[in-house]
Amino acid sequence: MSENIDKATFQHYYEGDQSKLYSGLMQHHTDVESAESKKQVKTIWNIFWFLLLITVVEVVMGMKFSHLMPRGIANFLFLALTLVKAGYIVKVFMHLGDEYKGFITTVLIPLVLFVWFIIAFLADGSFWLRMNDESPARHNSATQQVSHESK
Repeated sequence: MSENIDKATFQHYYEGDQSKLYSGLMQHHTDVESAESKKQVKTIWNIFWFLLLITVVEVVMGMKFSHLMPRGIANFLFLALTLVKAGYIVKVFMHLGDEYKGFITTVLIPLVLFVWFIIAFLADGSFWLRMNDESPARHNSATQQVSHESK
């Protein structure tokens, strides 16, 4: 935090309009030509190009190659590339990569469990739907109803 801002002003900005915190008022360095600034700009551009590359690969794969490969493999590749992009965005732009490992674990474990929860319940629902449709008891009762109605 900059030494020329008193704590009351800082507290006011923190509780009120937080955009002032990130607009340059609270910068640690003010020289945009400094090595630190240039390093940050280079890092942001590298991240941009990396995310753009993944996006272009996804789009080209979806438009040109998804019909040439089995559906399961195409879905897996799309999911993997999307998770890489999402993880990178969370790590860099949401600053989760700068946090302590305990905090990262606290955030990621419930997320993984929630995704597992959704997949498990979709699979369970699909099983019960398929079992209900293929049940011999259901087919026997349906044929008995037809035979009773025809008499």
